[in-house]
Amino acid sequence: MFEQFHAAIAPFLTFFGDNPYTQAGLVIVLSFVVASLFKYVLIVGLQAVIARIHITLDSSFLTLLHTPIYYSLLLMGFSSAALIIAPADLYAHIIFSSLQSVAILIWSAFFLRANHALLSKIAGNPNRFHAVNNKTLPLFLNLVNIIILVLAVYFVFSVWGVDMTAWLASAGIVGIAVGFAAKDTLANLFSGVFIMADAPYKIGDYIVLDSGERGEVTHIGMRSTRMLTREDVEVTIPNSVMGNSKIINESGGPHEKSRCRIPIGVAYNADIDEVREVLMQIAHAEKEYVCDDPEPRVRFRRYGASALEFELLVWITKPALKGRVIDILNSQIFKQFNQHKIEIPYSKHDLYIKEMPNREPKVIHDESNRPI
Repeated sequence: MFEQFHAAIAPFLTFFGDNPYTQAGLVIVLSFVVASLFKYVLIVGLQAVIARIHITLDSSFLTLLHTPIYYSLLLMGFSSAALIIAPADLYAHIIFSSLQSVAILIWSAFFLRANHALLSKIAGNPNRFHAVNNKTLPLFLNLVNIIILVLAVYFVFSVWGVDMTAWLASAGIVGIAVGFAAKDTLANLFSGVFIMADAPYKIGDYIVLDSGERGEVTHIGMRSTRMLTREDVEVTIPNSVMGNSKIINESGGPHEKSRCRIPIGVAYNADIDEVREVLMQIAHAEKEYVCDDPEPRVRFRRYGASALEFELLVWITKPALKGRVIDILNSQIFKQFNQHKIEIPYSKHDLYIKEMPNREPKVIHDESNRPI
């Protein structure tokens, strides 16, 4: 690139004489003028053109371009001046390698800043890119930054003529060893990314695990998920387990309402219409917790061994209220059934003794034949 720039301006330098030092100084001054002109005139004009044609481009991105383009033009001027002076091969290699290394570092800094600005903007609009959000932003920032830094180091070594083959082979072996040593950590890390991107649950949701534990999600991290059970016990689950398990999200679906089932059995001689009416009255009376939409329902499920089995179905506003609502409804069912003389059958065992044994007691005698 430096050689092409020098070839483009070489015909104009002959108008100022054949002295190489004069031409080199003129190129350096010209590079300062062109860089300043671009920085203060062309960027402003480009922003105006973008605003006029209604292209959605963040102004901070153009602001970040000021520094790398400005210094790139200066470095091109210095390289052209070095070509004009034509130093010895060793010094030329040092000069051009140093200029290219500085250019790589400048552009690497630009890409690091642009990466932060771009990903932050993407995370602010999670509807377009679900995988990148405020929780996964640090992960993607670090991954892209590492890639940029690795490429920068590779190009710097390349311009100095250092063979990177052995280094890359060593890095591959080390990467494999680290991958095997930290496979559980990496599994949790990637599962955490997928959980945040797919969002099967979020903070504040009530979930039920395969093990039967139920609680509110309080934290979703890169390594683990935490939930607070109804006993106020915090449970920490590795994300790899969460990603490979069946999770019931009671807060999911079209609304946060949750369904409660209250099974109840009544005697076979009970009036089933009266049972339905009493259960519906109990459900409608608890308006503080029980929803009207969907409305409560009573279902006659089956003929049990010693009872007619009914089920009261109600919806509550939040899953956290499930235990409280079940307690209230069970208490009211017991009281109302007693008032309406509706029998709740329970297991009874009757013991029948046909007859008592009628035998005389056996008398034991001692050695002198006297009864003991």
